[in-house]
This record gives sequence, C-alpha cells and structure tokens, in this order.
Amino acid sequence: MPPPEDEDDSALFRAAIGAVTPLRKVDAPAPARPRPRPRARMAEQDEAQALGEFARLLRTDTPLEAGDVASHRRDTLPARLFQRLKRGQYSVQDELDLHGASVLQAERLLRDFLLDARAHEHGCVRIIHGKGLQSDGGAPVLKNLVDRLLRQRNDVLAFHSAPPAQGGTGAVLVLLARR
Repeated sequence: MPPPEDEDDSALFRAAIGAVTPLRKVDAPAPARPRPRPRARMAEQDEAQALGEFARLLRTDTPLEAGDVASHRRDTLPARLFQRLKRGQYSVQDELDLHGASVLQAERLLRDFLLDARAHEHGCVRIIHGKGLQSDGGAPVLKNLVDRLLRQRNDVLAFHSAPPAQGGTGAVLVLLARR
C-alpha cells in the first residue's frame, strides 16, 4: 500500500528504519581542520634575498642577453692561452648543467662544482647555463649569475662562451688555476 501523500519525508524515514539506539556520547572534541602544510619560509627568504642581490648586480652592470658572449680573462693569463680557450682547444674534464635550477640552487651547485673541480685539480670545465630564452624579464638569469660569480672567484683564470659545437652562448668553458 503506498504511503499517504501528507506524511513528511522525515516521518517516512523514521518509519522505514525502525527503532534505533543512540550512540553513547563521547566527550572528545570534534576533529579540527587539518593543519596547513608547513612552508619553507627561511628558504623563501633566502631565495628572495638572492634574487634581490642578483637584481642589484644586474642594475649595476649591463646584463648579458641570450646571444651575448660571456668572456673574462685575468691579466696574469697569457693571451695565447685565452685564445686556445676561446677556440675550445682545452680538454673539458668535468661539466655542470644548471638547466631548471633556481638562482639559489644554481649558485650553490656552481660553488660546490668549482670546489670539487679544484679538489680534483681539473684545468678546464664546462658550465651549461642555457641561453635564457625562457627567462622572465628578458635577461637570462642563470647566464648572468654564472658570469658574475666566475668573475669574483680567484681560482678562475678565464672563461669564455663555448664554441658552437660545445654549447655556444648557452655554456662557458672555464680555465681554473692549479692549487
């Protein structure tokens, strides 16, 4: 027999279920909303500081563009050795690829790489920074970071953009001083 039309839905539900026994009351508080995932605030601050320092460096000097050649030679290095470096005539003993790294990661990787290269007494290394065609703001970030950092290091005698067969303006060959 169909239920009468005038009964409300809650009464129909109680009639269908039958007798129920209530659960005993628990004094525990209701579960709280899940806590938000922790943020690495210090890492974010370090990244922002590194970007700020890098932006300051870019403002003080003219930044390199994607197709520009990165080049530097210490006065103590003979010109003929620098010419050999420019032509890619040194054997590259190790290589670092910075593609996809943030500024902070790239700086740390580059510093560690150069320390390791010096410890292994490598004379010439290649650093691949990319051409920076996808960089926000136009200036290739990693290329300029590598250029500025290599100029500051005492163990770097010279560096120059690699010949086209070795990466062109997306990489640099670095001549390191011996220990």
